[in-house]
Amino acid sequence: MTASWSAPLRPAIYAEQSLITAILDGEFPPGSTLPAERDLAIRLGVTRPTLREALQRMERDGWLVIQQGKPTRVNDIWINGGLNVLSALVHSNQELPADFIPNLLAVRQVLAPEYTRAAVKNNPQQVSDFLKTASELEDTPAAYASFDWQLHHMLTISSGNPIYTLILNGFAGFYEQMAQRYFSRVEARLASRAFYTALREAVDSGNPSLAEAVTRSVMQASLSLWQAG
Repeated sequence: MTASWSAPLRPAIYAEQSLITAILDGEFPPGSTLPAERDLAIRLGVTRPTLREALQRMERDGWLVIQQGKPTRVNDIWINGGLNVLSALVHSNQELPADFIPNLLAVRQVLAPEYTRAAVKNNPQQVSDFLKTASELEDTPAAYASFDWQLHHMLTISSGNPIYTLILNGFAGFYEQMAQRYFSRVEARLASRAFYTALREAVDSGNPSLAEAVTRSVMQASLSLWQAG
């Protein structure tokens, strides 16, 4: 029998994740201050240099404000946080705000048509070849979730703008988790299958603008379906 091993977290990462959990749990709400460095290091079971490394990363990402000679203050992440905060939120075990997913879908509604148009313009053959495989898609939430993630990941890469890919990668894993909930509805799977067909037709006709319009339409529909569910 082969054991399944996982490497232990580096102390600085452990300290960072522990503090993020404490912030999200409300133990250290926005505007509050963290305990003194010495006390916090003892509490977390790490050295002070290790703690400082974690705090500096958290300051970079917008979780904290560090000023020499003053207590470290907790930021309001919804105002001061960056993309790394989003990644931490979606991969945490904390309950997300009720409007988080609709807001995320609203952002995708803006971004997806743009990177799809660019992908169809820059690399139509790759997009078309990928969409051909949609005909083999199993009619299950897991299969649709995986295919949809791969499609959008490929589109961001083919768009030629790596920022799109970096943004999308911040939601890896979480994307498919939420997508499986979305695709548990038959109408959602039917809507996406129709989208894949329409998008391939736009690609094969050499029409990036049509691809953009088709994508915008299905993004709007997916937001409505999510909210209706």
